[in-house]
Amino acid sequence: MKALVCSSFGPIEQLTVQEIAAPVPRSKQVLIDVKAAALNFPDALMVQGNYQFKPSLPFTPGTEFSGIISAVGDEVRNHKIGDRVIAYGLGGFAEKAVADAERIMTLPTGMNFDAGAALVLTYATSLHALRDCGRLQPEETLLVLGAAGGVGVSAIEIGKAMGARVIAAASSDSKLALCKQLGADEAINYETENLRERINHLTGAHGVDVVYDPVGGHYTELALRATTWGGRLLVIGFASGEIPKIPINLALLKERSIVGVYWGDSVKHNPQGHLRNMQQLLEWFANGKISPVISDRVPLSGAAGAMMRMANRQIMGKVVVLPEV
Repeated sequence: MKALVCSSFGPIEQLTVQEIAAPVPRSKQVLIDVKAAALNFPDALMVQGNYQFKPSLPFTPGTEFSGIISAVGDEVRNHKIGDRVIAYGLGGFAEKAVADAERIMTLPTGMNFDAGAALVLTYATSLHALRDCGRLQPEETLLVLGAAGGVGVSAIEIGKAMGARVIAAASSDSKLALCKQLGADEAINYETENLRERINHLTGAHGVDVVYDPVGGHYTELALRATTWGGRLLVIGFASGEIPKIPINLALLKERSIVGVYWGDSVKHNPQGHLRNMQQLLEWFANGKISPVISDRVPLSGAAGAMMRMANRQIMGKVVVLPEV
């Protein structure tokens, strides 16, 4: 089968499409004929050796995908050959991929393979962040940094579905236009405007209740300083490439909280909470409250280029990788 292969940790451009043997599912796994896979920021970090999890080399990136089950392990009971499914794990940028049976779910009626591939990581991360970690309440104000990226888009939609007022912050007017289309109430271009001053203006100096931060860098401290009493800063990631160093007294001054969000491990610690969140996401999708924004579709040969654009923050929404050359 054809697959995108990372043979050594390093620059993204070293990734190549190769002919490799198809994986064989273990007893609690299924083999999936991949129909679509979604690109995520951790993919870019992983192939460079900069992610908290380092796969054994060589490996095929691609952490969320959808397709049709073509083989099942002998201990799999809840899925069968021919089932249309969504999966998360590793190896999605290929014609076939294996996934643990506990990490797949049936593709809902009315959802196509592209949307299925783009749903789990970003939307599940954002719902876990906003509901479980940030305790976002109706009518509170949510600030989303990096709002036009994959997780940012999902945070806007979920924030609105939860009844919050959403302020989107991004680096260009074109990105902010997308955010407004998705329902953001206000928008801030933090490349041309003073982030803290604009937040104070938009909130009448009250500040925001929750900050959703996948960006890091110097924006983190500015956003934290613009939170209200009891504000919560959700640490999602560091797309800017810089891990901020926050003066801890900022937490003391207004009883603010700085909360880390690690959805991948949260699934292990609270599997029932994950199932509850996925059921909520599927309900919102069916009701039209959320819908993955897919900005581009590329073949396997275009995946490395798309990954480089993502690393340079040049992509809005999600990119879907198709199992073709």
